[in-house]
Amino acid sequence: MNSSMALIGADINPSCIGRYFVHEFWEMPSLEDVKIEEFILFCKKKNIGFLIPTRDGELLYFSFYRRLLKEHGISVMVSEPEAVQTCLDKLRFYKVLTENGFPAIPTSLSVQELEFDHYVVKERYGSGARSIGINLSSEEAVLHAKRLEEPIFQPFIQGMEISVDLYITRTGDVKGVVARTRDNVVNGESQVTTTIKNEKLERMCGDVAKCLKLYGHIVMQVIMDNQGDFHIIECNSRFGGASTLSIEVGLDSFYWFFLESQGKNLDDYPFVRSETEKRQIRYPTDLIIDIREGEG
Repeated sequence: MNSSMALIGADINPSCIGRYFVHEFWEMPSLEDVKIEEFILFCKKKNIGFLIPTRDGELLYFSFYRRLLKEHGISVMVSEPEAVQTCLDKLRFYKVLTENGFPAIPTSLSVQELEFDHYVVKERYGSGARSIGINLSSEEAVLHAKRLEEPIFQPFIQGMEISVDLYITRTGDVKGVVARTRDNVVNGESQVTTTIKNEKLERMCGDVAKCLKLYGHIVMQVIMDNQGDFHIIECNSRFGGASTLSIEVGLDSFYWFFLESQGKNLDDYPFVRSETEKRQIRYPTDLIIDIREGEG
């Protein structure tokens, strides 16, 4: 890759922490207020050729315009709109997977349609961690649902929480898969996560990704119960907060995306997984920088 490449970060919040870890920061308006022509002009002005969305809320915008952006020399690591919509809608996700024979966790708009002892209640769309209620009785689940905008109900299943990172090529092939346990979860993200090998789980998640016609880096959330059975919870069709661990063990998603965007054949760049398992601990640390004259 070109060593002169620069990383430009963008956010509507000028105080976001991420601005201190990029070469240049763009305090951008909300995508709802940005016409695609204006966005393309900005990209051309900054010589931006690659876009990597990192929030659920921006996936549909970039998915809808991915072909137009490509016509202007801007590649986006995002799936087609139908695939993105399926992943964002947990009820639709459940129905599509069930229809295709995958063990998706039962999902309903009404707790009465499910017959379990305890439940999970969460928002139907977007991030599942927002205002989630876990291990609730049916009465508690109904009360919790009243605080949500569009609640869905799922059974509470005891077991091991696992995130599965995958990279799917432009031709729909599974380039690589890394599974990792979610050892300590804070606000929906793994603060401590450990890689594991489970060929059956990896193969199943790859089949799901191909079924949904996903592209790029994606993350599936699965629970393996005490009997060893899998329950697919949801899929984030983007890079995840703790997916950096998977890169460390060989799932080189960003590099593969850059190569594909330049027409390279990924067969020449194999997935070489680390022979040793690794654990990632995410923790706050201090960054001290020099303040130049005139900077705030």
